[in-house]
Amino acid sequence: MEIKTENFDFELPGELIAQRPLEQRDSSALLHLDRAGGTWTDRRFAELPELLRRGDLLVMNDTRVVPARFYCTRSTGGRVEGLFLQVADAGRWEVMLKNAGRCRPGELLTLAARDESDCLPIELIENLGQGCWIAAPHSERDALDILNSVGTVPLPPYIRRDAEADDEADRRRYQTIYASQPGAVAAPTAGLHFTPEIFDALSDAGVSTCRLTLHVGAGTFLPVKTDDLASHQMHSETYELSGRTAETLNAARDEGRRIVAIGTTTVRVLETLAARSDRFAAAAGSTDIFIYPPAEFRAVDTLITNFHLPKSTLLMLVSAFCTPGRIEGVETMLAAYRHAVERKYRFFSYGDAMLIE
Repeated sequence: MEIKTENFDFELPGELIAQRPLEQRDSSALLHLDRAGGTWTDRRFAELPELLRRGDLLVMNDTRVVPARFYCTRSTGGRVEGLFLQVADAGRWEVMLKNAGRCRPGELLTLAARDESDCLPIELIENLGQGCWIAAPHSERDALDILNSVGTVPLPPYIRRDAEADDEADRRRYQTIYASQPGAVAAPTAGLHFTPEIFDALSDAGVSTCRLTLHVGAGTFLPVKTDDLASHQMHSETYELSGRTAETLNAARDEGRRIVAIGTTTVRVLETLAARSDRFAAAAGSTDIFIYPPAEFRAVDTLITNFHLPKSTLLMLVSAFCTPGRIEGVETMLAAYRHAVERKYRFFSYGDAMLIE
């Protein structure tokens, strides 16, 4: 059987797309999938410490979401919506602009601060195509300082509510409690369920933790536009893994303990590095790894993840993880998703979680 993009489609009622987080992070539902048997059980995320094993190593992505969404005005009065992607070089940003079809290189826009007292010009330098631009703020301040003044939380496009009005609440909840390295424009959402109480219970249960960083980019929401998966060009994201984390990972593998990844972003870093060497070492760089059935997994034994968009690269990754090296995981995953729809699980970034082991 040849796997195509259409094989990863499923029907999802719009009302199951979570628009807001639950009041308590760890009160989410948890679908526990046994990939060996292809069966699942309905649990609660607060039960996670009972489900993992003593000796497991939990790996988290400590990237921090920056307030990357901003708004500009043209000299004509038109409003342009922007998304900061990354610093291109000194004093220049790579951004994605919406409603900028008539904009031209050299044009000055005005970045509007949230309190309207800290506006500054931003010059459009180069049109990169597909809505992306190089732009230069007329300021000596660094990007994060400017974004903290003018930016709002870059909620995913399927969250359809007034994000600006709820920005203060989203700044707290669209962020893991262990986020520490600024640079992401989307949250590693599998980590949103964790609380200090969960980590305390995991420690008591003999589960240890370590950290790495992958700055999640806007490409995480891009659809696969080709039906032939091998032709899809994956977006690139920057990562960093410390020497200390490398030692911790190597020790777990040497001792036969499971490596449990919190989220697909963590999987991407671990599998990128494991494909290069049998031993982990300190590393920093970028990865455009695309994992889809029938991929093999060299590093990750267990995965905690959220529910993902139809036909998305993330759904393809978790389907591959169901049955490494084989394609049957696609049907297993879609059957689990159909169950989640029937039981009215909450989907996507602010939704519920899945444990695959």
